[in-house]
Amino acid sequence: MFYRFARGLCRIVLLVLRRWQVSGLEHVPPDGGLIVISNHVSYWDPVAVGCALPRKIFFMAKAELFAIPVLGAVISRLGAFPVYRSGADARAVKKALELLRRDQAVGIFPEGTRSHTGELLPPHVGAAMLVLHARVPVLPVAVIGTRGVFGRVKVLIGKPLEFSRAEKNKEQYQTVAAAMMREIAGLIAKAR
Repeated sequence: MFYRFARGLCRIVLLVLRRWQVSGLEHVPPDGGLIVISNHVSYWDPVAVGCALPRKIFFMAKAELFAIPVLGAVISRLGAFPVYRSGADARAVKKALELLRRDQAVGIFPEGTRSHTGELLPPHVGAAMLVLHARVPVLPVAVIGTRGVFGRVKVLIGKPLEFSRAEKNKEQYQTVAAAMMREIAGLIAKAR
């Protein structure tokens, strides 16, 4: 209930203040485990992606955010869960796999942090590892215009990707991570 209320409120803000546009909703699988990947340039990104998709998204968020008194409580109630970025966080991966097994959607920013230039950053292989172990569709999403307070925000949703047959080794993780970022880059290029 809290998620629906917060989502509705944020959708109004995005529509009125940011002239929000969403395209590609027909690509969102209506059910089943799903990993949602997106570029990351602003704190608005999880809000824009979460409001655009018709499904609840459980975002993996940096652990430091949960230490901020009010924000930590709010994002926890919205379904976000912490990931420690200093190394492989087995607890976060276990939580993500558990959600995916329960046919939920998990949101990840493969770059691991916000890009301050707006250009895509090299992806971390952690997202690719999760993708290959989860064996669920991957939904690429591009967010444009989320930085700042004014200007149009665009959310572009691509077709789901399948990587379940790939081998699980370091080289393959890098290949899958690069392929995911190429899909996001392609969506961004189409919007310009």
